[in-house]
Amino acid sequence: MTETGRRERKKAATRQALADAALELFLERGYDAVGVREIAEAADVSTATLFKHFPDGKEALVFDQDTDREAALVAAVRERPAGQSIPQALRRLLGDERSRQVRDDPRFADFLRLVDTTPALHEYFRRMWVRHEKALSAAIAADAALPESDPGCQALAHFALEAVTLVHGRDDAESALDRIFTLLDAGWTGMTKESARHGHRT
Repeated sequence: MTETGRRERKKAATRQALADAALELFLERGYDAVGVREIAEAADVSTATLFKHFPDGKEALVFDQDTDREAALVAAVRERPAGQSIPQALRRLLGDERSRQVRDDPRFADFLRLVDTTPALHEYFRRMWVRHEKALSAAIAADAALPESDPGCQALAHFALEAVTLVHGRDDAESALDRIFTLLDAGWTGMTKESARHGHRT
């Protein structure tokens, strides 16, 4: 392994250790009762190192996969297989993401409750959500050769992201996601056909 590769792995491991320590402490004692110094000590790093990895502070520690998730949403649009619609690509990504969280992380439900019941985290999540929605809408518009302000692109981005929230806690979550994205796919197909008649690429 190259020196650059080792450094990147070490950075990723430190970042993950900080995020894990923060979530464990927040779930145990509550978000407001835990300071960044305690989190750094639990992860065996300095406070300066914590802020180097998470310059936005405590809230960002809870959403450590923020940047990766936004990149994955954009990639799902840009890099989807030929013949696969944008809603189908997003259904696959978001469904796989949700299944992995539910299956692999026993703290996922506790994490959601923490975010819902902590005003600072709820507000950070809202701002993050808006940013992801804008990035996804822009990627959809670019792919369809439509203006970034196109309401159809904005609506698809909004409701695709909202779908996971809508099915949370349902026993039939997978089939519910299928129904939502079938609806979105039909609507998107109809809209892009109409756009094509007016000279836009679909």
